[in-house]
Amino acid sequence: MGRAEIARVLSLSTQAVSNIIAELSEDGLLIERGHLTIGRGMPAKQYALNPKGGYAFGIEVRPDAVLAALLNMEGRAVMTKRVALKKADPDTIVNEIKSLYHEALRCEAGAHARMLGAGIVMPGPFGATGIVGHGSGLEGWGDIDTNTLFSDALGLPVEVSNDANAAAMAERLSGAAQGLSTYAYLYFGAGLGLGLVSGGNLARGAFGNAGEIGHIPVPGCRDNLESALSRLSVQEHLTRAGKRGDDIEALAALFENEDKDLKSWLVPATEALAYAVTIVENVFDPQTIILGGAMPDSILDHFVANTPLPSQSVSNRPNSALPRLQRGASGRMTATLGAAALVLHRTLSPHIAHAH
Repeated sequence: MGRAEIARVLSLSTQAVSNIIAELSEDGLLIERGHLTIGRGMPAKQYALNPKGGYAFGIEVRPDAVLAALLNMEGRAVMTKRVALKKADPDTIVNEIKSLYHEALRCEAGAHARMLGAGIVMPGPFGATGIVGHGSGLEGWGDIDTNTLFSDALGLPVEVSNDANAAAMAERLSGAAQGLSTYAYLYFGAGLGLGLVSGGNLARGAFGNAGEIGHIPVPGCRDNLESALSRLSVQEHLTRAGKRGDDIEALAALFENEDKDLKSWLVPATEALAYAVTIVENVFDPQTIILGGAMPDSILDHFVANTPLPSQSVSNRPNSALPRLQRGASGRMTATLGAAALVLHRTLSPHIAHAH
């Protein structure tokens, strides 16, 4: 965009925009990108974000793996990697994260001097809560100050969040939620999480645990949503049948071959998803609900096509521009990319200071 167009969009004077552009260009955050000729006079300079003007490091911690991504200022991944884990205790995780960070810096010259921070995402809930004994969380992390732990390890400002929140922000940066301001994201990690974005910002809750939808009891279910609708759930179901369900490729192959045991899991899982949709729509009133995470696209598409959407819902609107339920576009590393996206969002979004 050029100065005049930016001034119109932001309702600022052209001189004010020129001053801001000069400062951002001096800081290396903006670059000139060609000229635009409109009518008479000198062609107007066009400006864009400098892809190398800043970098964000993202880490996703799962019970069985650590995933890393380095994003440039445009939100493009310049490095991604997955490391399998045998255990997920704090010492092991810190060592893996430090190693991945140094590897990321080696991949992108100049990133070290322009690192904006790190986003670390983990399965919740955080802190001491009434939710205990579930298989999708991380053991031994309840009393740890994760922000201090990771910030000291990396020497960076750090933002710690749950994986569903990060995945929701990744979809806004480069996925199905581009241009949306209020939506819900159902995230398939080991368990089931919910990221809520309202007015462009995450709804985190008082202690960072908003969206722990997997622990809501379900009528007719032996336990909760997570026990019927999660990677852990399908893995346990298939293991009892003597089959592998511990990775995305194995699940995708079973679905492609119309495996009867996977089908027998999909029926109650789809019913559980319909129950979850009822809750999310009527409590949150989103523009749409997006499905994503560590689940094959084919299974997510099956859920979208076969979930009976409740008629008694505030989201049952005629002529809606968006589907009520859709698959995300960010893929299996969505929470990892979202971890770094949290840093970009913090950097690029305005924050108004309120006087007290």
